[in-house]
Amino acid sequence: MAFNYDQYIRGGKLPHIWCPGCTYGIVFKSLLRVVDGLKLNRDDIALVSGIGCASRLPGYVDFNTLHTTHGRALGFATGIKMAKPDKHVLVVSGDGDATAIGGNHFIHACRRNIDITVLVFNNYIYGMTGGQYSPTTPSGHMATTMPYGNIDPSFNIPELAKGAGASFVARGTAYHAAGLDKLVAEAMQHKGLSVVEIINACPTTHGRRNKFKSPTDQLLWMKDTFIPAVAFDKLPPEKTAGKLPMGVLYKKEGLPEYCETYYGMVERLKKQREGRA
Repeated sequence: MAFNYDQYIRGGKLPHIWCPGCTYGIVFKSLLRVVDGLKLNRDDIALVSGIGCASRLPGYVDFNTLHTTHGRALGFATGIKMAKPDKHVLVVSGDGDATAIGGNHFIHACRRNIDITVLVFNNYIYGMTGGQYSPTTPSGHMATTMPYGNIDPSFNIPELAKGAGASFVARGTAYHAAGLDKLVAEAMQHKGLSVVEIINACPTTHGRRNKFKSPTDQLLWMKDTFIPAVAFDKLPPEKTAGKLPMGVLYKKEGLPEYCETYYGMVERLKKQREGRA
């Protein structure tokens, strides 16, 4: 029986704004399958985004959704989780939204290990605003603001998240859609800050400037570049040159979760006050 995506979609908001060849629709459908597979009540989900192509996603789904200011999705999401710790809070953010203007919120959300799932749609470019380079644009790649090639080193989002304190870090790609379902599901079930970097194709502003003649070329690049982490770690250096691992890259259970720590402190102070009364 075919999966019924319509049950989760706000039909009045369609058609979506994503360009032909954009892979965000693949990730969108993956998220809906995960929510359905985990049998989550849509009223118990808060989906938050900032600004950018990826950030339009919450407008298309029938959850509790919040479309916020640029780079501030994690700030808003933190407030929601603190006020409603029993809800499933997810953030959808692009590479620029998450690691440039939103980089400060990103590292501090990781540091706090608050129980939020962050899906970072990394297409290596600012797509909506005209193809400017982002903190993840590979060195040497062309962009409207780097017409002769990017001279900046790029962020490795999973390493950034791990270093800042996230307790679950993973990487998937739009090409490996079946594996992506499993990663997002595991991230949503993890207690603590979960970050899933999802490699995407932007044929309009990134691909055509960087020798990807079609969206298919970008998908095939994902197929050739990303290797399951369990295999990657066993390969000799000459086999991993120019490649990147995907899958669950880091996971640590049992770390203090921010809401639990906060509300534990509140209860402790209440008891201290009652003891003095």
